[in-house]
Amino acid sequence: MVRTSYLDMLRQSATQSGNCACMGLDPQLETLVDISNDPRNKITSFFERLLSAMSSRGLIPAAFKPNLGFYSSLDRPLRNSFSGSLALADVISLVRSHFNGIPIILDSKRGDIARSSENYADEAFLAWEADAVTVSPFMGRDSIHPFEMAADGKRGVYVLNRTSNKSAVELQNSVIVDPVDEKELYPLYQSVAVLISSWAAERPGTGAVVGAVSIDELQQIASWYAHKEIPMLIPGVGSQGASAAKTIEILRASSYDPVLARINSSSALTHPWKHGPAPDNWLDRCLTNIEALLKETAL
Repeated sequence: MVRTSYLDMLRQSATQSGNCACMGLDPQLETLVDISNDPRNKITSFFERLLSAMSSRGLIPAAFKPNLGFYSSLDRPLRNSFSGSLALADVISLVRSHFNGIPIILDSKRGDIARSSENYADEAFLAWEADAVTVSPFMGRDSIHPFEMAADGKRGVYVLNRTSNKSAVELQNSVIVDPVDEKELYPLYQSVAVLISSWAAERPGTGAVVGAVSIDELQQIASWYAHKEIPMLIPGVGSQGASAAKTIEILRASSYDPVLARINSSSALTHPWKHGPAPDNWLDRCLTNIEALLKETAL
């Protein structure tokens, strides 16, 4: 596979799909169609039907985002069982088959001392052949740099900036001294945004995870990233309460190019019934929500 730059991949996939949507692929076994007791078969069969139906109807998101924990937690290595990892391999193959050219973002939120981060980068880019990965900035640049080096501008590295979970304010909104000018007081998420933009200037393809739930913070960060060609992965739409239409409106009002954004929804697309086994009309319910998200994020 000949790789272009990750920024070009985002632009091309946005043109191909006509939107800036990202579809989370996070299976919860209890919500899937109960056709098998084997986790791998259950997950693979579910996504095979869903992704095939999407493809046949021309429903193409601009990215897919499997969360590694939903799969690896199903492995039982001491019993020589790797159903979760094998299911993820199946799902990635299905995406590649039905949606060639659409990026796969491995949501693993890694970040450790440099040598460990090198291994985590290999996990994402060599083991899983992902097009991008999510990472944590808590340990500083030397924990991020191995991912950027491995990505080499041809893959994406999304750094956690302002996340969508409720307790994010406990740390991310703490007020600290700005790390660049060492004078002004900024909330931590804003200081992280300053760092991300400096890293991205050196290593294009470095981006940010910014939740859609906190609208004021999203607008502030999007305005900071405007015209800097920094990709944004924006979770929080759907079950977490944010609106895709409002999110893209904020991006445009902030002069941020939505082509480089990926607005993510997960459970609202793959199991909108939330609890219990899938109803008889599960496929139609999923497709209805997917189509709505693609329309709301149309470019």
